[in-house]
Amino acid sequence: MKDLQQHSFQDQTKQKIERILDSTYPLSREDVVWMLGYITKKVADEDPAITGLSQPQLLQNFHAYAEVAMALIGRRNSSDQEAERLRQWLRQASQGLLSN
Repeated sequence: MKDLQQHSFQDQTKQKIERILDSTYPLSREDVVWMLGYITKKVADEDPAITGLSQPQLLQNFHAYAEVAMALIGRRNSSDQEAERLRQWLRQASQGLLSN
């Protein structure tokens, strides 16, 4: 039963990530914060997906993560162009982590 619940939770998480990264979905600040939290948890938990990434990939992921965080800090208004830029950074920041 626990495995079934875990699998269901993973499916829900995957669907949420796919929705956030979908350019037709209206991106909210809460979505971006949730995604940053997801990435932070993967790193803090030393997820096996992290250990398989090369150092250059990790640096690229971190750079994109920092860009998203800084964009949230300085964010004044939202536009489609800004949302797409955030999505691109989120895709890069989570590169290699989404398969799990």
